[in-house]
Amino acid sequence: MVGIVAGKVALVTGGGRGIGRAIALEMAREGASVVVCDIGAGLDGSGGDAGPAQDVVAEIAKAGGKAIASTLNIVEPQNADAIVKSAVDAFGKVDIVVNNAGILRDRIFHKMSWSDWSDVIAVHLHGSFNMCRATAGLFRDQNGGAYVHMTSTSGLIGNLGQANYMAAKLGIVGLSRGIALDMQRYNVRSNCIAPFAWSRMIGSIPAETEAEKQRVARLQQMTPEKIAPLVVYLGADAANGISGQIFSVRNNEIFLFNQTRPIRSIHRSDGWTPEKLADQLKGAFGPSLTPLDRSADVFAWDPI
Repeated sequence: MVGIVAGKVALVTGGGRGIGRAIALEMAREGASVVVCDIGAGLDGSGGDAGPAQDVVAEIAKAGGKAIASTLNIVEPQNADAIVKSAVDAFGKVDIVVNNAGILRDRIFHKMSWSDWSDVIAVHLHGSFNMCRATAGLFRDQNGGAYVHMTSTSGLIGNLGQANYMAAKLGIVGLSRGIALDMQRYNVRSNCIAPFAWSRMIGSIPAETEAEKQRVARLQQMTPEKIAPLVVYLGADAANGISGQIFSVRNNEIFLFNQTRPIRSIHRSDGWTPEKLADQLKGAFGPSLTPLDRSADVFAWDPI
């Protein structure tokens, strides 16, 4: 099969539904053999169902592609190792890892339980680490590979009731950057994407007036399929030289995010005391302090 990732092998976590499903199908259409990893849990991480992963594998096979399914939970390091072994046993290698799996446990912070915190961190951040660590040796030995991780504007910018999710998604940015730095000598790339897609989380927007209906129609164009092309591109050899970056996709828009760097400084040759800071810090830094924006405040225009 001819395509931008022809002959490559891609692991896609959370590949049974939504964005992950769209990525797995696009990978296959572009010539990759795909391992569809999905435990079939609910949005909050509860339950399990082998059906979604198997359905995607069947769809890929029907279209003439190659795929296998895994329903192992990536939170456990040994399961990540087993998933990678199954990929190598079936297809001989691994070239691309897409860390897409995740859950939500939204709570205002003072009501957030330990399990709300730890379960979200475990799936998003620990799961991403496990999949990367399980493939790092292979990538080093074959002198090449690509990681694509899903971050979120909730982590990059902010959102209400998502301290757990924000911490996990911003942690993934750090993980990606660390991998990019450590493994560049082995021709291994690592990048992040913050995806926008129509979902239950924004499905309650009012649609009574004609203007509101038109706005909802524009938002509904942000389908998971709009995310997949950038993921596939970042996994392809065509993206060589792009590593350690943060992108976002919102319908037909693709954004490159900046990354944290110093923006202002103050100094005193005689050093600082709390009182001196009280006199000077707000005046010096005030205009440059980052406001408590939410993602919707920064992306305040409708998708194009």
